[in-house]
Amino acid sequence: MKVRTRSSAIIGTICLIASLALTTASADEPAASRQAAEVGLTKVATAQNPIAGAAGPGGTVWIAERAGTVRVLGAQGLGAPVLDISDETTTDGERGLLGIAFDKKFAHFYISFTDLEGTSTVDEFAVRNGKIRPSTRRTVLTQTQPYSNHNGGDIKIGPDGYLYIAFGDGGSGGDPHDNGQNLGTLLGKMLRIDPRGGTPYAIPQDNPFVDDPNAKGEIWAYGLRNPWRFSFDAGTGDLLIADVGQSNWEEIDWASAASEGGENYGWSEMEGNHSFRGGIEPANHVPPIHEYGRNGLGCSVTGGFVYRGKAIPALKGQYVFSDYCDGTVRTLKIKNGTVTGESDLGVNGGEVISFVEGGNGELYVLAIGGTVSRIDPA
Repeated sequence: MKVRTRSSAIIGTICLIASLALTTASADEPAASRQAAEVGLTKVATAQNPIAGAAGPGGTVWIAERAGTVRVLGAQGLGAPVLDISDETTTDGERGLLGIAFDKKFAHFYISFTDLEGTSTVDEFAVRNGKIRPSTRRTVLTQTQPYSNHNGGDIKIGPDGYLYIAFGDGGSGGDPHDNGQNLGTLLGKMLRIDPRGGTPYAIPQDNPFVDDPNAKGEIWAYGLRNPWRFSFDAGTGDLLIADVGQSNWEEIDWASAASEGGENYGWSEMEGNHSFRGGIEPANHVPPIHEYGRNGLGCSVTGGFVYRGKAIPALKGQYVFSDYCDGTVRTLKIKNGTVTGESDLGVNGGEVISFVEGGNGELYVLAIGGTVSRIDPA
């Protein structure tokens, strides 16, 4: 690893745009939509293809750049890279450094990336005094990817302290290998592992398929196409997953904090609430709590967070999300897994690739073109 700067990967960005969606269309504007809160986007930094982020030690916010660098956000913007794996990854297709996360005590730092062969890889570093210790690096989990798209790659530490990993269905189009419904592969799944419980990790004994000889024990939920950002509600522990659609429907899935796992979100038999190419709805299908069609500018949902900050009281408890092609920042009001209201915040984040939740609950919007913005009161 070495620290170095890199110009914005224009070609890689074009590839990402093309592969995230095959068509360009957008969310319907619901008749009941209204502006939920008076907000604005405050630009706080410029990055080179920012793609993910995490709340770091000491109230910091860490930002991952797709080409392989991680930088810390400060009062003057982003500092010099604290980690650089740019010689270990590529930015073709939907590859690159795709996710970062800290454990609850900020004692370990996790990165999710595709290596030079395209294999999804999750590595761990020890952290001391707020700094990464490169010599402690170890690989926790790998997954071969048959294609360069639908890698997923988001990672989060859940309320239970376990590491959750989202993998897409392996790529191409239409799930040609039927990975979404196949419990014998990690592709098209949400995983739940204990990275400190074994070598290289342990499988929690209460995972839903741990005793099924025909299933991978790491699986927490399945039936996902390309889960592009998931999060846990810091107030309730509920899980929300934004799953990018194939042709017609974008969806947001939800699971209660009390869930014992095993949810089947339907892909590739279903795209949202709709049969996909004549598919038969699985008996255990868990339908999305929200979907929208592609008849405007949107084409690829970008998941966010339930707002639990203090700066914007009117936004508290609402799920904030966007679309990579549309860029409008929107919200959902959710009660017990049912959407009770939809709103448009009246701001546009550009090509929104990700959201970041700071340690204080405030939210940041990342645009793949380089802008890092904070959602502030207007």
